[in-house]
Amino acid sequence: MTRSIGFVGGGQMAEALIKGLVQAQTLTTEQIRVAEPVALRRQYLTSTYDLKTVPSLDGFMDEADVIVLAVKPQVMSSVLTMLKDYHEAQLIITIAAGLPITYYHHYLGDQSSIIRVMPNMGALIQEGASALCRNQYVTDDDLSFAESLFSAVGSAVIVEEKLMDAVTGLSGSGPAYVFSFIEALIEGGVKTGLSRSVARELAVQTVLGAALCLKGSDAHPAVLRDQVTSPGGTTASGLYQLEAGGFKATVIEAVESACKRSRELGAK
Repeated sequence: MTRSIGFVGGGQMAEALIKGLVQAQTLTTEQIRVAEPVALRRQYLTSTYDLKTVPSLDGFMDEADVIVLAVKPQVMSSVLTMLKDYHEAQLIITIAAGLPITYYHHYLGDQSSIIRVMPNMGALIQEGASALCRNQYVTDDDLSFAESLFSAVGSAVIVEEKLMDAVTGLSGSGPAYVFSFIEALIEGGVKTGLSRSVARELAVQTVLGAALCLKGSDAHPAVLRDQVTSPGGTTASGLYQLEAGGFKATVIEAVESACKRSRELGAK
């Protein structure tokens, strides 16, 4: 089924989705509309992707079968207040963090079809990790269609809504943890004599290569780790220091802490 998509908000994540959808030939630019209040941003999207952009929702909703809400959580209430006057039977997909599906029901009605998505930063380069959940009014076809959208910018999984806070703590916040780890690798390289540019190149490629090795294997991470670790060798010594500093426990606690904070924000 061919569907037209209307993005409410034309920021970075919306652009990432648009770019991925067009490159993957999941949609054409003729099937995409963007409502964006900032004139310079509209001009950029129009010139870069040859899209139709408009400054408001007026005359926008009747051209879209699916609405993607790509605005910040703090402005979502004002957007939904306007949206309820135009919304009819369109499927609603939201990528705002922390807001439960019941939040959207409050503005759009209890029988609205809502899919909630937690994408992450990797979508900006078509290497994202997204999790989707739905309410009872979303059909299997609707869910499959939404999954295809986010698969165009990386990988996508389906979860129950009660697990979305865990997704936020792991993959939503996860890029920041990885950036911190890479920063530490770079600083370690500099401390031991490497130039910062060489340390950065080696650290980034090391993390990328390790991730791709794991992605291409069904093996447990510990199995690949053991393949790198010789008894009494350099890697064993380094791993000992990581564990002595509580590395694994700290990462687990970081995911748990971010998950808890996501629950707190959603409760508000």
